[in-house]
Amino acid sequence: MSFEFVKKLPTPSEIKEQYPVPEKLVALKKERDQEIRDVLTGKSNKFLVIIGPCSADNEDAVCDYVSRLAKVNEKVKDKLILIPRIYTNKPRTTGEGYKGIVHQPDPEKKPDLLAGLIAMRKMQIHAMDVSGLTAADEMLYPENWRYVSDILSYVAIGARSVEDQQHRMTVSGFDVPAGMKNPTSGDLTVMLNSVYAAQHPHTFIYRGWEVNTTGNDLAHTVLRGATSKHGQNLANYHYEDLNLLLQLYNERDLKNPATIIDSNHSNSSKQYKQQIRIIKEVMHSRKLSPDIHNLVKGVMIESYLVEGSQKVGEGVYGKSITDPCLGFEDSEQLIYDIAEYE
Repeated sequence: MSFEFVKKLPTPSEIKEQYPVPEKLVALKKERDQEIRDVLTGKSNKFLVIIGPCSADNEDAVCDYVSRLAKVNEKVKDKLILIPRIYTNKPRTTGEGYKGIVHQPDPEKKPDLLAGLIAMRKMQIHAMDVSGLTAADEMLYPENWRYVSDILSYVAIGARSVEDQQHRMTVSGFDVPAGMKNPTSGDLTVMLNSVYAAQHPHTFIYRGWEVNTTGNDLAHTVLRGATSKHGQNLANYHYEDLNLLLQLYNERDLKNPATIIDSNHSNSSKQYKQQIRIIKEVMHSRKLSPDIHNLVKGVMIESYLVEGSQKVGEGVYGKSITDPCLGFEDSEQLIYDIAEYE
C-alpha cells in the first residue's frame, strides 16, 4: 500500500472534551442559529451577510477582523445578520498550495493535522468569544464535520464537492443551514438535486458507524458563477439568472426555497473589487421583484483587513494568502450600503 499511516487522530468527542465551548457561547450559538433559521424559513425579513477572509490562516488576524466586524454588526443588526466567514479548509483545484489551517496551522511549515484540528477549534471559539458572532465554514471533508458541529452556524458546500454523495448525505444530518453551491460547470440542476438529497433522510456509513439522518430543511442554493468549456468565467447573479432559479425551484418539491449570492469566485472572475458592484446589482434586483426579494436571502463576500492578496511568507498582517479580498474599509461601507437597501 502507498498509504503511510502517520498517527491516529483523536475522535471529535475527545477534541471537544479537551477544547470545550464555554456555556455562555453555547447559549449564544443557540440564539444565533434560531435567528438564521428564521431568515431561511421566511419568519424574519433580515438579510444574511456571510463575510470574511478567503482562508482563515492566522488566529490573531482573524479575531482582529471579527472584532471589528462585531462593531459594524451593532449598527446594522436590526436589518442584517453578519456571519463571519472563518474558512479553515481551502479546496485546491490542482491539489497544490496552502490547504487551510487544518492542514497547516503555520502556512510556512509542513502539514500537521492534529495541530491543525486544535488550531481550528481554538480559533473558532476565540473568534466567537471576542465578537459575539458565530461563524460559517466550508465542509471540504465530511468526516471532519463533528469536530466543529457545536461551533458553526452556517456551512458551505463547495462547487467541487456539491456532486459528491458523501457530502450530500452528511449535510442531511446537520441542524444548521448548508449552502449548496452550483458546480463549476454551472449546472443548476446538479445544485438543486444536491439540495433535494440533503433535505431528505439517509442511511450510510459515517466515521465507522451505520447512521440514520432525518434530512436538513435548511439546505439551500448558492450561486457562485461558472466556468465554460473554454475556461471563461460566466456570472449567474443577474436578474435573469435569479428568475431562472426561481422557476426551477417552483418546479420542484423543496422546502424553504432560498439562495445566497457568492459575489466572488467565477461571478467576479476573482476581481475582488467587483464584489461591490455585484452586491449592489443583486440588491437592486431584489427591489425590482418581490419574488426575487423572497428568494435571495443573503450574500457572500470575501474580505479581510488588508485588500488584495500576498504569497505565503510575505508577512503582511491581515492580508489573504489565497484569493484576493476586499479590504476592511470597503467592506464596512458595503455592509452599510446593503443595510440601506433593506
